[in-house]
Amino acid sequence: MTQNGSTPGGRGKAGKSANRRDEQSWLAGWFETFKTVAYAIILAIIVRTFAYEPFHIPSGSMIPTLLVGDYLFVSKFSYGYSKYSFPFINPDFDGRVWGSEPERGDVVVFKLPKDNKTDYIKRLVGLPGDRIQVISGVLHINDEPVELEQLDPYPYDDRIGGTVPTRHYLETFTNGNSHQIIDQGYGRPLDNTEVYTVPDRHYFFMGDNRDGSLDSRVLSEVGFVPEENLVGRAEILFYSTDGSAELWEVWKWPFAMRFSRFGNLL
Repeated sequence: MTQNGSTPGGRGKAGKSANRRDEQSWLAGWFETFKTVAYAIILAIIVRTFAYEPFHIPSGSMIPTLLVGDYLFVSKFSYGYSKYSFPFINPDFDGRVWGSEPERGDVVVFKLPKDNKTDYIKRLVGLPGDRIQVISGVLHINDEPVELEQLDPYPYDDRIGGTVPTRHYLETFTNGNSHQIIDQGYGRPLDNTEVYTVPDRHYFFMGDNRDGSLDSRVLSEVGFVPEENLVGRAEILFYSTDGSAELWEVWKWPFAMRFSRFGNLL
């Protein structure tokens, strides 16, 4: 017996019990952390699939509305859901469920019909049954020219690194939707086109950078977009960078961010 009446064996048992409690406490804490992370991942997948999905703008085809380095949220529920609405799987069904009709002038993300995989973002200009044509750089819908208001020249960066003033217009559709476009001059390959008659359950898209966009005017590359290829409507810019800061150049980030674009609605 020890002086306080306990035995060495008793102290050993107490130590083992304490170790077991510590181990159980650690396992419980790890399990709670795992559950929290799992719930967060599941919630993110649900939000991305059914509500909003983030997209990055890699090209200048939608200048001046969207700039290279813009990040935006696209609402997945705006036009309902198709097999292309799901980020990791493609369920085997045709058409759309809980669908609603897009409006002329919407900025839309869609799957390129050529491969049904590549994400494109353009402006919807042609609805099913519409006759679309570009004449001398001016968009015509059902034989009527779209209203254009000339704005101050837009400072456009050309391919050799210079900045040139470019024709800049406010284009307004008959439904009242207005947006800015730029045109780099007459006589470009897509300034005069054939008449495109949009098939049933298809849409016609163009970029706001009219001479710098590969879009529905090129039938062999984009052409008419089936309704089931629509992913969602672009809603809001949440981040934008001019690309002057590399990922590791943390000290440059504040100077590369375009703060004035944060939160802009589309």
